[in-house]
Amino acid sequence: MIERYTMPEMKKVWAVKNRFELMLQIELYACEAARDKGDITAEIYDEIKANAHFDLQRIVEIEEVTRHDVVAFLAAVGENLGDLAKYVHKGLTASDILDTALSVQMKQSAELLLGKLYVLRDILVEKAKKYKYTLMVGRTHGMHAEPTTFGLKMALWIKETDRCIERITSAKNTIAVGKMSGAVGNFANIDPFIEEHVCRRLGLKPEEVSTQIIQRDRHAYFINMLALVGSTIEKFATEIRNLSRTDISEVDEPYTKGQRDSMGMPHKRNPVVTERLTGLSRILRGNALAAMEDISLWHERDMTHSSVERIIIPDSCMLLDYMLDHMANVMRDLIVHADNMLANMEKTLGLLSSQRVFLALMDHGVARETAYEWVKRNALGAFENKMDFEYYILQDKDIMRIMSSEELDTLFDYDYCIKNVDYIFTRAGIE
Repeated sequence: MIERYTMPEMKKVWAVKNRFELMLQIELYACEAARDKGDITAEIYDEIKANAHFDLQRIVEIEEVTRHDVVAFLAAVGENLGDLAKYVHKGLTASDILDTALSVQMKQSAELLLGKLYVLRDILVEKAKKYKYTLMVGRTHGMHAEPTTFGLKMALWIKETDRCIERITSAKNTIAVGKMSGAVGNFANIDPFIEEHVCRRLGLKPEEVSTQIIQRDRHAYFINMLALVGSTIEKFATEIRNLSRTDISEVDEPYTKGQRDSMGMPHKRNPVVTERLTGLSRILRGNALAAMEDISLWHERDMTHSSVERIIIPDSCMLLDYMLDHMANVMRDLIVHADNMLANMEKTLGLLSSQRVFLALMDHGVARETAYEWVKRNALGAFENKMDFEYYILQDKDIMRIMSSEELDTLFDYDYCIKNVDYIFTRAGIE
């Protein structure tokens, strides 16, 4: 299902055609290295390069008999090479080609995902600047705490996106290795020069020590980094869903003409995209667990990882590609209700300033516990009686004996809470 919505670039990376084209390119680079070593003549190499091609349907037909995709691939290519086929895949094992091609695909995917992350980051920077001073209530444990700004929330998301970029970059570097070292990784039947040449041509590093395969901790790391990015998208999506609740109504997902969110209730505008992204992140985390299960294999290699990877690696790359696209679309056209943000701040009738009153009393020499109790009793009274907190304090003789009404009034200025917003933006490099 996800493949249906994936962008063409990512779909192309994981297309069967691309996989076999990469495998053919690796075989040709190996022949190129053999030419440079003097193992085959330039004329033989040129003839191999000119005639080495395959037909996908023919590979499928052969694989139905051989039950081995690399054997089928080589047979299909060999039909176009005749006697020259003996020079192709010489001394190699199937995993030399499969693992190296897979590394290229994962590297290609990481580069596409990085592009999507930079797009999302640019959108978040735009929002952070636009709403830098837009006041809203900060919530801890889901409860009103103190004022903050929507721009600061976006700044927080920018820095987490930066860490996502670092993670995918690290994942790309971790998986950008190739392996052309033979059946158990000891170069018994192939010169290390072949591996070095092929990897250099592909933009990979040679795996320093391998068995029949590249070790799967690399793949597990890659998939876990994708899952971490998915969890960040889920975090953003969950916050949007919460802020769009009817009783909060501070943001809304973009709404398209003709969109219907309920079969029976025409008034409903549900956060359908962010709900979907929240759910899909769970698949990425499940795939990450499967990738870690693939690390432990018998001796130099068994086959337990192969079938798993053919699902989880393409699916995770395409799924995250989909999620990043849709998260960017949500954020690009996010509807922000700044008026509701201000209205929500006033729902607690001034209680957001309780800490400022508490600190001011201590500045006047009142002991911490005493100051806390004085403020708390007034806060509880104001809340229970649905009265303005400042007015309630004005009736408190203990507090008003210490500070003037003019000083008290200054403690309810919300702008005080955002005096260091510029400092935070500068420190975060958001200019």
